[in-house]
Amino acid sequence: MQINIDLEPSWKHRLEDEFAKDYMQELKSFLKERYDSGATIYPRGKDYFAALNKTPFDKVKVVIIGQDPYHGPNQAHGLCFSVQPGIQSPPSLKNIFKELQSDVSTETPNHGCLSHWADQGVLLLNSVLTVEKGQAGAHQKKGWERFTDRVVEELNKSENPIAFILWGSYAQKKAASVDRKKHLVLESVHPSPLSAHRGFFGSKPFSKVNNFLRERNLETIDWQLPNISPKVSQNAETAQ
Repeated sequence: MQINIDLEPSWKHRLEDEFAKDYMQELKSFLKERYDSGATIYPRGKDYFAALNKTPFDKVKVVIIGQDPYHGPNQAHGLCFSVQPGIQSPPSLKNIFKELQSDVSTETPNHGCLSHWADQGVLLLNSVLTVEKGQAGAHQKKGWERFTDRVVEELNKSENPIAFILWGSYAQKKAASVDRKKHLVLESVHPSPLSAHRGFFGSKPFSKVNNFLRERNLETIDWQLPNISPKVSQNAETAQ
């Protein structure tokens, strides 16, 4: 097993030196050891860097930071909070859709895949890029956090104004150094059912982001996720 570093060129230019560092070699060894021992690792290897590959550096308008991937079968595919087509939306994602509907009058889609956002410049970045089946947080403090800290650092240096959506204390600490004079930083509690009623609902992050972009003459985000046909969902699920 190896870490796929076939990164999108704009990210590869900025991050390639990280892969030669000792911590990344140790992370690679750890992943190989877990794989060889029979552990089921999510997402698939080709999707470790899906967030970066789907949203090039120069196209990033919005950053949403998650913690680590979903640990259930067929859920994770490299975009934080997103699940693959045909998979039921987890509770936090359902709450995100509720706030979306309240904030910008979207309709709840028949799936939980957020690729449509990523295609428009919403970087859906988990702090930790892998996890093991049924074991939330299994790959925390193994090196991924250092790598994604570098991603946030590069984004902070961007000449383009970026909106950072930080849900929960973990994401807020992750992006604590972001320059708030240049970028928009929106903070609230996490959309988890345990905390959503303490300030996530009613926080209106999606309209605030679009107002920020509009004021800078940038194209806004179409937050409405198009429905996916049942056949597409079934095919996606069967392919796993």
